[in-house]
Amino acid sequence: MKKEEATLVLKNISNLITLKGPNRARIKREMSETGLINNGIIAVKNDKIIYVGQGTLPKNIKTTAETKIIDCKGKTVTPGLIDSHTHLIHAGSREYELFEKIKGIKYLEILESGGGIYDTVEATKKASFKELYEKAEKSLNIMLSYGVTTIEAKSGYGLDDFETELKQLEVMKELNKNHPVDIVPTFLGAHAVPKKYRNNSDDFVEKLLKEMIPFVSEKRLAKFCDVFCEKGVFTVEQSRKILSEAKKFGLLPKIHADEIESTGGAELAAELGCISGDHLVGASYNGLKMMAEKGVIANLLPTTTFFLQSEKYAKARKMIDLGIPVTLSTDYNPGSSPTENLQLVMSFGAIKLNMTPQEIINSVTINAAASLKLENQVGSIDEGKNADISIFDTPSLEYLIYHFGINHTYMVIKNGKIVYNKNPIL
Repeated sequence: MKKEEATLVLKNISNLITLKGPNRARIKREMSETGLINNGIIAVKNDKIIYVGQGTLPKNIKTTAETKIIDCKGKTVTPGLIDSHTHLIHAGSREYELFEKIKGIKYLEILESGGGIYDTVEATKKASFKELYEKAEKSLNIMLSYGVTTIEAKSGYGLDDFETELKQLEVMKELNKNHPVDIVPTFLGAHAVPKKYRNNSDDFVEKLLKEMIPFVSEKRLAKFCDVFCEKGVFTVEQSRKILSEAKKFGLLPKIHADEIESTGGAELAAELGCISGDHLVGASYNGLKMMAEKGVIANLLPTTTFFLQSEKYAKARKMIDLGIPVTLSTDYNPGSSPTENLQLVMSFGAIKLNMTPQEIINSVTINAAASLKLENQVGSIDEGKNADISIFDTPSLEYLIYHFGINHTYMVIKNGKIVYNKNPIL
């Protein structure tokens, strides 16, 4: 038997949440399975996991004086968390909106008055590459500290100013080279209708189709293309045109669907075979059924609903019962969800969406990986997968979600290396 030398070993793991199983999004009862191992052990060689089990290492895996050994007694260990919907790259902030919302002014009213996202567009346009990079890097560090090892990030604060859209995507590309957290880029030129196109939005759609999408595809600046399909933003027909064209150019489709009202976004997500439909607070029952039939992932963003002061949350329980794979994300952005805390989102998954702890951990690991087409590399702790692992200073998964609003992260491992340590002297 050929022996392998481990470069890193996690031993005495009180609660090892492996999420072992098929490398695909989990549905229905599968979302209640976590692959829990008590007194677990993990061996890593360089950037890959080479053994997952209980108790001690098998004879074919040996340690040396150079092997880093971490004692995880009393800890909960999970795959590295994945935040699959963020608006990472932007300048400025919009704290003034919070107090307008407190006065009863709605998000779409702020947008229609020329505020909201347009303020972020102006700030992002004026910001230098360096300023955007440093602001995003700070947020990535915060995300990493919460146990996040992979994120999706969208453009969308340039709109018709294509140079700003490209600047956002280039910042993502550079950060992805330099930062431990992996960034999966999404082109969201159709985030809002630019001010000068408010009376002729179809002209902007044509610009997206003929200029922006082909260029982004040619330069390989994004993996996905997204569109905000909502009343007062882009219609179902416009969204269909944008995403259909994106597919022709090899950009995988995602959609901001039915965030506030039911406009047919969920139905369109199913029709086009979108990788995910995101938000879905107002999605119709028929739309959800169609998504289940087509295997479209529902990406739910409860902190956005909370921050917009709405009492109407996405129907996670109905979605799971229908057989829709569910993910949870922060939607980190300056206007409707200014938080990088995925652990808080997990707590909201229980408190506001009535999801179980087991469903929640599936939603921010293997299902989130599937929503980014990374399920064969990350999302579970299994032999051959990337060694992306988060260690939490909690006695159980349930406690991690129950004790909300604080950071439970003890250590984070990315590609086999310790990249965050709450106790750096160890």
